[in-house]
Amino acid sequence: MNIFRSLIGKVWQDPDAAEVVKISTGQLFLLRPGNIRTSRECIYNEALATIRRVSNVEHNFLLVVTRVYEEGGQELLEDEDETDEEREFLISQELEFRTDKTPEGDPTFVWRDLAGDVDEFFEFVAIGTNEPTKAFFETCMYRAMFERKYNRSADNANEEDLQEFIHKPISPKKPPPKRKVARAASSTSSVEEIKSPVSGSSAPHTSDKPKTFDKPKVAESSSLTKLPGTSVLEIDEAELYFWENHEFKHQGIFTVHIVKTGAFAFKLCASTDRGVLLAHDIDTSMNPVFNGKMFSYTWNYVGAGGNWSSWVFKFSSHDEYVRFCTTIQRCDWEHLHQQSFDKVKEDDQRYVMSSNNEDVEMLDVEDEEEDEEEILSELDPDGNSESEDEDDEEGEQYEDEDAPPMTPGEANSQLTVGYKGDNAFVVRGSGIGVFRHNSDSNNLKFVGRMKQISTPQGQVFKPKHVMLHDQDSKMIMMNPTKPNSLFQADVEYGKVVEEWKIHDDITVDHIAPSDKFAQTTTEKTLVGASHNALFRIDPRVSGTKLVDSQHKQYAGKNKFSGVATTGTGKLAVASEKGDLRLFDSIGKNAKTALPPLGDPIIGVDVTANGRWIVATTRTYLLLIDTLIGEGKYQGSLGFDRSFPASAKPIPRRLRLRNEHVAYMNHDISFTPARFNVGEGQEENAIVTSTGQFVIAWDFAKVKKGLLDRYEIKKYEDKVVQDNFKFGDDKEIIVALRNDVLQVNKKSLKKPTRRSLGAGAAVASHSDIVNSPW
Repeated sequence: MNIFRSLIGKVWQDPDAAEVVKISTGQLFLLRPGNIRTSRECIYNEALATIRRVSNVEHNFLLVVTRVYEEGGQELLEDEDETDEEREFLISQELEFRTDKTPEGDPTFVWRDLAGDVDEFFEFVAIGTNEPTKAFFETCMYRAMFERKYNRSADNANEEDLQEFIHKPISPKKPPPKRKVARAASSTSSVEEIKSPVSGSSAPHTSDKPKTFDKPKVAESSSLTKLPGTSVLEIDEAELYFWENHEFKHQGIFTVHIVKTGAFAFKLCASTDRGVLLAHDIDTSMNPVFNGKMFSYTWNYVGAGGNWSSWVFKFSSHDEYVRFCTTIQRCDWEHLHQQSFDKVKEDDQRYVMSSNNEDVEMLDVEDEEEDEEEILSELDPDGNSESEDEDDEEGEQYEDEDAPPMTPGEANSQLTVGYKGDNAFVVRGSGIGVFRHNSDSNNLKFVGRMKQISTPQGQVFKPKHVMLHDQDSKMIMMNPTKPNSLFQADVEYGKVVEEWKIHDDITVDHIAPSDKFAQTTTEKTLVGASHNALFRIDPRVSGTKLVDSQHKQYAGKNKFSGVATTGTGKLAVASEKGDLRLFDSIGKNAKTALPPLGDPIIGVDVTANGRWIVATTRTYLLLIDTLIGEGKYQGSLGFDRSFPASAKPIPRRLRLRNEHVAYMNHDISFTPARFNVGEGQEENAIVTSTGQFVIAWDFAKVKKGLLDRYEIKKYEDKVVQDNFKFGDDKEIIVALRNDVLQVNKKSLKKPTRRSLGAGAAVASHSDIVNSPW
């Protein structure tokens, strides 16, 4: 290295030389050794690498890799692509910097990704770089490490001083021997004593005495001795648990297979040398829950008789768990999208994979002194607490006096809650019922109706969507037969008074207030969206009401499915594809475009300050923190700046626990989730519903990473929609198919067999195990 001393001295001692050394031609890769995901992902196809001084911080240097574009290439990027043009790494010994060569003989520089997983590294391939240049760059890296560690100049450092910074590989430990797979009990043996095979595991049976319980029966048909597909994508061993008699019961150790049965069809299987115990389709009904602390994967299965069950695989090591989860996530994504996951951009792949990492805490959230429930914990089987036995229905049902007539064949279909006067409006067929909170009896009172909604020309229609407007004095409606128009009803007179033609060629599929609280003011404009356009609507302009200067149509079939606004009018737009776009204003490109996880989004809401978004899919809620946590725009929101490509937000899935779904015994189908809302009031709850159940999450707990802490209430009829009263985080308005209620959040209970209304008949082995597919 002495041959470079004089050359290094010229640049190292020059205070004006911001760049110490540069390699102008190369490629940047992200390495994931031992991971079934793409093990060598190209980040920049063309790049240059530079060692730079940290301005105003002596003895600190950065390794900077910059993307290089072909002439005109940057302009050809899609409008909404994020421009992640540069990656910076503070040079320190912790990078574990080392050098290598490609099979073609090009030198490579490798260093640890300190912001990534423990086994992730970056690799810069210095294409065409000669040996002296490679050695010079390497020496500069070691000198930079020396100066940072000892906080002094490296000018007097010799080769021996720099030796400590040359990475010395550690010999890998010999892997432990594979465990032998236990046999399942034969079909003639129904009861057997089994000890938990994992010492110190968190299995529900913790006693030293063996637990006695029914063993699963493997069907003896010869057709079950083979896996049901053409190719096995994954083989591992795991403990299997089955939810029965109010606990997860251990079934033994099984071989786990993920089997490809068609172009984009897969099955999750468990078997022994005697045959296949189960073979469940990988689809959205599984309601999967990943637990990285327990190395467990929990899912639901619907048997042939319509009975729901809950299962758990528990893996013995982190590597086995990650390998399994990565594979099943890819299969689930491919099944939903009907295309190869390999076609997805690498950054988007990381975003999708991060969505099931349920152990990462949110930003800026204090620790909570509360023990987390483990996925294999027991529920209270009977719900014995007195508070949970109470069914406080008092003050919920609306008063019968002057109740709206029940139109044969019609049911309540929509709910919108007023911003003043404690009014709630419920759409039923072509009519709208008006209800008001009665403070004397603390219930809802029916106060009137809008009979047979019709156009100004007298054409009766069933409103597709309704939204209150102009201090609740007006109601904006969509007419399914006239998708290019909106209709304004006067709430006081109870009839449609005006038709707004929006545009001859653009339909109005979704509407939202101009900002979160615009409905409490006299603001006249509102936001509209078609399947691929965003625009402002102003009823005061002559002719069509679309404002040309605030309109943008986006290329492609975006399939927008919902729009929500913040307190300052920034927009979150969801799509049927499952992606989310964040805009700072109408008429511009999205500042942030988050890729789809696979499931269509059917509703979206955002906190007033824009920090949090909740998007609803059929089987889970997706919670996203829009705060940018690193990079040059750290501290900004995704509505105002783009996230760095390597630091997209980690989406959080709010799901129902699988054992609760087994008790509920029906398919999950959430209604659009909503935050509580009120001017000057912080959002602290999220409410949604599925089937006969209203469900509320404590948002403070959710932000602390406790995603499965929710409360629930069952009704005798299906819940159509629910929402908080404006300015109230306790009172929830609930529209059932044939009823309208007001419920206090305190009456929602912790999920137990009792509060979920589970009967004695819960899915058993005879219902499920003997019919594996």
